[in-house]
Amino acid sequence: MKLSNRDGARVLRAGRYTLVFHGDRPFVDLETPHGERLAELFNFPGVHPLNGRDAAYDPGDWIVQESPDGVDLLMTSKSTVWRSKTVRFRCAPHRFTVDVEVEGEGRLADVHYFGGYYLGNPRWSSGFFWSGQRFSQLFNPEPTIPEVFHHDPSAGSKIDLMGVPLPAKGDWFFTPPPFCYAARVPGGWLALGVEARPGDNTFTEYRYHGSLGAFYLSLSYEGYTQVDGRYTLPAIGFDFAGDEYAALAAHVSALQAAGYAPVPEPRDAPAWWRTPIYCGWGSQCYLAAVDGARAPDYARQEHYEHFLSALEQHDLSPGIVVLDDKWQATYGENRVDEAKWHDLRGFIDQQHAKGRRVLLWLKAWDCEGIPAEECVTHPGGKPVAFDPTHPAFERRFRAAIRHMLSTEGYDADGFKIDFTARVPSGPGLSIHEEVWGLELMKRYLSVLYSEAKQVKPDALIMSHTAHPYLADVLDMIRLNDINMGTDVNRAMTHRAKVASIACPAAIIDTDNWPITDKATWRAYVQLQPELGVPSLYFATHIDVTKEPLTPEDYELIRQTWARFLEKQI
Repeated sequence: MKLSNRDGARVLRAGRYTLVFHGDRPFVDLETPHGERLAELFNFPGVHPLNGRDAAYDPGDWIVQESPDGVDLLMTSKSTVWRSKTVRFRCAPHRFTVDVEVEGEGRLADVHYFGGYYLGNPRWSSGFFWSGQRFSQLFNPEPTIPEVFHHDPSAGSKIDLMGVPLPAKGDWFFTPPPFCYAARVPGGWLALGVEARPGDNTFTEYRYHGSLGAFYLSLSYEGYTQVDGRYTLPAIGFDFAGDEYAALAAHVSALQAAGYAPVPEPRDAPAWWRTPIYCGWGSQCYLAAVDGARAPDYARQEHYEHFLSALEQHDLSPGIVVLDDKWQATYGENRVDEAKWHDLRGFIDQQHAKGRRVLLWLKAWDCEGIPAEECVTHPGGKPVAFDPTHPAFERRFRAAIRHMLSTEGYDADGFKIDFTARVPSGPGLSIHEEVWGLELMKRYLSVLYSEAKQVKPDALIMSHTAHPYLADVLDMIRLNDINMGTDVNRAMTHRAKVASIACPAAIIDTDNWPITDKATWRAYVQLQPELGVPSLYFATHIDVTKEPLTPEDYELIRQTWARFLEKQI
């Protein structure tokens, strides 16, 4: 790397980029090594506490700090809400990061990177400033209902942990994917990824704000992160790659190299983890569609015995059986509903005798049956989710896990974790310990994972939390619900790519529900072995169209499962 001066600006030339640090205006230009402009980065981030708005003024000069690892350039400014604010560019030969440190006291509400209020120079006026961009396309890895991954860079986009089937919230499929966008630039793609130290992932949302020729980024903290003294916010890492998935992979590698995400270790997974899955949810939905009733009401022992018998009649024997929503009496306590399952332990024993393993479906965050004092509550005192930071709930949850997995209880073999998108979010909630955002998701999964492995070391933990920070608290990533009316094979291929990049040691459950019609289902069944473990949700009929499975359909399943199992030898 080479640092020089040009027309009053400091110029840093590196292997993959050039940065121009201006002294007369609040921007740092990002250029290609050949001088082609990619972005003009506004260099006063807005770090907004709950009790005010942060605006920068009276900036100092750029300070250069050289080290064997690279070059840092820092600038400190005054702030309307902090005693000081320092932005830092950490530059290495092939990538760089940008972070900000504030000093003072306050609870974080939102942090704006490359956009913020500036009061400092009459030539450029005052107010809110954006960064300039020369991007031709924006890539967001998060699956959404429309299954659109590429966007106009002048529009907005978000990556978050939440999601429900409501306007602007249809992105519950991965909770979350990596917090990383990629922008198409001349010569390739530029990753813009969040790099937070372990313990500092206390935000719920990463947003790209676009305008014509402009952008900025933001993190939403919602008031649950206390600054008391000096505090360094997560960095935004800039990585260069040939395509958007390679850019995402570069971001994940950077997290692992910094110690911000666990490095996947080679391990010999139990062979049964890689056997075809039958989940009864689609079959429950078919029965409900026929009767005009609710699908959870059909999570009954007699129905599951019928589902599996129907498969066995066609020489199909899954290696894993998932008992789906709602086998339990209450979502929070996870005790069997004996009105539906007169002998859950006996059913599981029968599956074990046939060489199968059984996973129990869990509904994350649902506080049904849990005392309010063990829950996250809103200002009116009513529960919105169970609280994994509360010692009493943790004891209750660990005891439930032991009962579900141990030979003294149900002797199940693991869990399918669903509804993680219902993680608490929003200001004003009460929680026992202020752990929020991605850190709260990790706390919940860590409790579950650690107890499950203590009880049964080969227990299989499946979730749809495809983020590298969570890679050590899951074994399998479920690709989650299919969006009907979209190109299913394209959408699920995208999800499998993102999951494999985010958590490369995790096995992939390809899912299988819902589906537009049988023709679409047949096309996806044939693709499943290329993406991960084949997963079957239907035993006799497709629920949406009520089309029956024919001998040709069962033959397709047999051939697909055989092809997958041959690859495992």
